[in-house]
Amino acid sequence: MLMVFFFFSILSFGQSLHLKGKVMDVTNKEPIGYATVAAVGSTTAASTDDDGNFILKVNPNFSKIRISFVGYESQDVSISSETYQELTIYLVPEEHTIETVAVTAPRRAKYSNKNNPAVELIRKVIAHKDENRIASYEYAEYRQYEKVSLGLSNLSEKFKNRKVFKNYQFLFEKEDVETGSSTRGYTLPAFIEERLSQVYTRKKPNTTKQLILAEQRAQFDPKFVDNDGLSAYFNKLYQDIDIYESNIELVTNQFLSPIAGSSPTFYRFYITDTIKTETPYLVELSFFPRNKADLLFQGKLYITLDGKYAVKRADLSVSDDINLNFVRDLDVKLDFEQDSNNRYYLRTSSLGLDFSLTDKGTGIKGNRTVTFDDFKTGIAQPDSIYAGPSVVKVVQESDTTSDETYWATHRPIALKPNEQNIYRNIDTLQLIPSFQRFMDISALILSGYKQAGPIEIGPVNTFYSFNPVEGFRLRLGGRTTDRLSKRFYAEAYTAYGFKDEKWKYFLSGTYALNNKSVYTFPQHYLRASIMRDTKIPGQNLDFVQEDNFLLSFKRGENERYLYNDIYRVEYKREFESNFSYVIGLSKWRQQPAGILTYQMLDDYGNNTVFNELNTTELSVGLRYAPHEEFYQGKLYRTPIFNKYPIFYLNYVAGLKDVLGGEYNYHNFTLGADKRFYFSQLGYADVNVEGNYILGDHIPFPFLNIHRANQTYAYQLRSYNLMNFLEFVSDHSVSANIQYYMNGFLLNKIPLIKKLKWREVFSVKAIYGGLRDENNPAYTNNVFDFQKNEDQEPITYGFDNKPYVEASVGLTNIFKFIRVDYVKRLNYLDQPDVPKHGIRVRVKFDF
Repeated sequence: MLMVFFFFSILSFGQSLHLKGKVMDVTNKEPIGYATVAAVGSTTAASTDDDGNFILKVNPNFSKIRISFVGYESQDVSISSETYQELTIYLVPEEHTIETVAVTAPRRAKYSNKNNPAVELIRKVIAHKDENRIASYEYAEYRQYEKVSLGLSNLSEKFKNRKVFKNYQFLFEKEDVETGSSTRGYTLPAFIEERLSQVYTRKKPNTTKQLILAEQRAQFDPKFVDNDGLSAYFNKLYQDIDIYESNIELVTNQFLSPIAGSSPTFYRFYITDTIKTETPYLVELSFFPRNKADLLFQGKLYITLDGKYAVKRADLSVSDDINLNFVRDLDVKLDFEQDSNNRYYLRTSSLGLDFSLTDKGTGIKGNRTVTFDDFKTGIAQPDSIYAGPSVVKVVQESDTTSDETYWATHRPIALKPNEQNIYRNIDTLQLIPSFQRFMDISALILSGYKQAGPIEIGPVNTFYSFNPVEGFRLRLGGRTTDRLSKRFYAEAYTAYGFKDEKWKYFLSGTYALNNKSVYTFPQHYLRASIMRDTKIPGQNLDFVQEDNFLLSFKRGENERYLYNDIYRVEYKREFESNFSYVIGLSKWRQQPAGILTYQMLDDYGNNTVFNELNTTELSVGLRYAPHEEFYQGKLYRTPIFNKYPIFYLNYVAGLKDVLGGEYNYHNFTLGADKRFYFSQLGYADVNVEGNYILGDHIPFPFLNIHRANQTYAYQLRSYNLMNFLEFVSDHSVSANIQYYMNGFLLNKIPLIKKLKWREVFSVKAIYGGLRDENNPAYTNNVFDFQKNEDQEPITYGFDNKPYVEASVGLTNIFKFIRVDYVKRLNYLDQPDVPKHGIRVRVKFDF
């Protein structure tokens, strides 16, 4: 998002465009009289005559016209820059619309799949798609060129002339006519990247290998922006489009392909033209979503009439009413070409996206173009070509492939003049002091850290917090950056509680053993750390600091804390295959704080209180995440969900009499995560996990204290209606299901669908047990469970039933808020437990 202030295109001026055309009903080809034809974004308009004909003269700044008539869905049509153009436009009758009383309105036929030649044609396309896709070749190889360019779009003259941009006038350029409005005058440069690759595919086993031969991009100052992470993020948004896939992933969502097996259920198809100027002849097949708010395309397919029923061309867009966030416009163009065997392969692919917070405001407009050359089939390559990762960067940093001389001879399509300027302008921009200040402030707002030479101070949301043990807590910390060292990374903080009057601290140092950043894939590092700080037993947070100010607000009793002293050494090795392991050794001293107590009762009722507990732990963690990708930041990385499962196995051994350790135990955890995609029915994130602890007379702090949440934020991995320290076990199994329907139900409800809310459902269950030798109810050799002020137990093992909670919620409220109603389904008679509640989560998503 730091890139939101740079991009460009070009605006063409010329004489007026003369448009002539006809508007007809798509169902019966009857002309539609008195329909309105208008240039999008202007007051220029015309009406059709009784025969559906119209003539319209528009300014060349416009690229779209909109055709509308009562009882029909409005249709936006792109126009080119040619001076004279003839168009034939088909309107689709609206479903469930009251007939207009007008003698000129043609009779509208009800759409049906039965006896529909368009549906019969698309079923033939579906039946032949496996033999037409590239995966049907035994072997194929080709040269691939990719270009991604983005810019800040829809900028007015007033915006351009602001005082803050006085020194940046060289960056602004006139916007491309494709924007379609005379008020959208300028763009601002942001990003461009080019990549040249050699790609090999084989059918058995199904494998694709991409060798990156050359790449270059506009580089920002690495102290503010991680250029590799920026590139990975944009390439995730602008993905490859395979029309033959049943589900097409785009802007982190899945769209049902118009030639998926189930497409006739969700799309309406119409034969709108036959093209005899090409060989073989083509049928123009128009398609529209049955529900305009669903994640579906609309557009045209051009199908060959040679018995192969292949897609020759495809033009895809989306409805304005689609339940998709921040995307103002989406345009996909695919062109296929015949190879030497008269089969079709993808020749060019273009994906245009216009992002914006509002329909008319400033946005980010970008385009990804992919060209495929030198297509060959039937050449068997040795197995060594396909070995290793699916994508390999052959180009090295020392190569000269970033020179313009190289690209001028190897680039299949020349850059536009404005695209050539991006490389130079971004370099110039970063020399301007005011831009440096802007980037510094933006980095503070977005990352929470303030640049200070080779270190960063932060995160700012942890500077102040509070809790019942420490009271008012102040914290100050920071971390090093690659300006100090690329291979060494340090992080530290100190904090002070004004109630307990104690200092806390943390210090860690990490050294990369592969000459890369410690966060860059594949990781290979050695880390050492020391910490003295407070912690709530049973609270485990992902990607969030525990002393985040917003987490200071908690429900129920919240006074059982620990003072932890932890010394840890850790070694991590990650492989290109996405398998990794971590080996660690830690010494852990914990002291109860607040009203937490560690005590034992002997057979005579005598009470022994323990002021501290010591353990030494050896840990081994194994993880396998096939085909995993990341959003890579400068000092962090976030995994990207895909369809492949992630498996993990963790083992922790307590070592008695080693470095002061007091207990022997063996803790095993085996689990898996997977996202299941259900096409138009959304997707589900599923986690299953099992845990078993070997050992006798183990005190509850070393057992499995199940993850509870007493904040008002909805936490994905925790039990949101479970109290801290409520359940412990030495063996358990659990399941966590988060099901996102992406608005499939709400999109069908009138009025409600305009809010673009989305449904979410969840179920979390855990069932476990506690062996007698670890249960204080059967032995005096372990710590007593916790009790409240009335001496009622508030810590338990499981009975003969699992703990279950479920929720139903709405996401996408104001595009970023999730609200859940959570209900606890059992163990309702235990003291101070909530039976239900409302929880909120911030979630930005497309």
